[in-house]
Amino acid sequence: MKDQNFVIREPLLDPRQQALGYELTWQRTGIDSGISNVDLLSLFAFVGKHLNPAETGWALGGNLLFLEAKPALLSSPFVLELPSKNVVLILNRADILDADDLNSVKAVRAKGYGILLRNANPMSPNKELMSQVTHIEVRCGEMDVSKLAKTYAALKDSPSVRMVARQVGSWQEYDACSALGLDAFVGKLHLTPRPGGTAKVVNPSQAMVLQLMDLVRKNADVHNIESVLKRDAALSYKLLRYINSAGFGLAVEVKSLRHAVGLIGYSPLYRWLSLLLASSSTDEHAAVLMQTAIIRGRLTELLGLSKLGKSDAENLFVTGMFSLLDRLLGVSMDEALKHISLPDAVTQALVSREGRYGPYLALAESCELKNGLSGALADGLSLPSGQVNEAHMASLSWAQNFTE
Repeated sequence: MKDQNFVIREPLLDPRQQALGYELTWQRTGIDSGISNVDLLSLFAFVGKHLNPAETGWALGGNLLFLEAKPALLSSPFVLELPSKNVVLILNRADILDADDLNSVKAVRAKGYGILLRNANPMSPNKELMSQVTHIEVRCGEMDVSKLAKTYAALKDSPSVRMVARQVGSWQEYDACSALGLDAFVGKLHLTPRPGGTAKVVNPSQAMVLQLMDLVRKNADVHNIESVLKRDAALSYKLLRYINSAGFGLAVEVKSLRHAVGLIGYSPLYRWLSLLLASSSTDEHAAVLMQTAIIRGRLTELLGLSKLGKSDAENLFVTGMFSLLDRLLGVSMDEALKHISLPDAVTQALVSREGRYGPYLALAESCELKNGLSGALADGLSLPSGQVNEAHMASLSWAQNFTE
């Protein structure tokens, strides 16, 4: 396996299970697994190039981006060219050794950057350092709730400091942390259904979207598609609003459903319906699931595009999107797949991560988890890390248009 860096994306959730931003880190493959200062700066440079280009500016809207740094790097242009209101710099308490380090922290804090302190000592906090901190990380998996409560009380002297819980391994821990008043959570709980929930069924609105997707995939007559659309006024309204949005740049307003369906075309209509289905859940955690599904769909598509070509692009997108369909709809994957006819290769990828599309989906999923698998999966597809990382950032930026 080659020595490569892969960007790993983890969402930070607020107590309402809404994503407030992302932590981006390098996951390194190869014999030397350490992350050097050069590596850290290269991530800042990479983020600046792809998420804050000079032509268009910041690509992630109001989302915060958490990035690991060292005091010696804080004066670098790669750091300071990123928008301060959107960036939180992660610093390890052990790396802040002297007055020069503290002055570097003060300098970036004065420019408006957030500071997350990792491995802070609640028993002997440095008050001068703590006055510069906007976020403090605590690790839930390393202590029981009573110890966590004491740590929280000791560290949170200022009401403006936000507490970020890492290694939240279960919904019980999440609820305990939330009850203590912690402000954000890092982990993969958004991918894990809450236990003990009631069994759900596909609701009428979701069933209609699935029916439309089935008709579109089978290239049904426009008249048949229009007939189904007419049964749901809200759905018809959403389609007309979409087709008349500024993105299409139409000179004349489209008022007819048949005209809209004919104008948008079957492939873009199928993609729009996939996005609509992803946003149809009413669960509290649906927003971050939808965001993850959209990023995953686009990333799976981009990863496979260079190898499989445009003819497979729509299937790749649906593969990524629908990999979270069971959790978005609140039903099992088998139940979800009963309601729509998908190509065999898509179904195989969703069920077993095998077949024509499965490896691309597995690689997209590995970009969300610190499981060390990205390198091996990319090598298996002959995809260099640079191409994977660029596709990842493009997907993150692209998804912002659908989740704002």
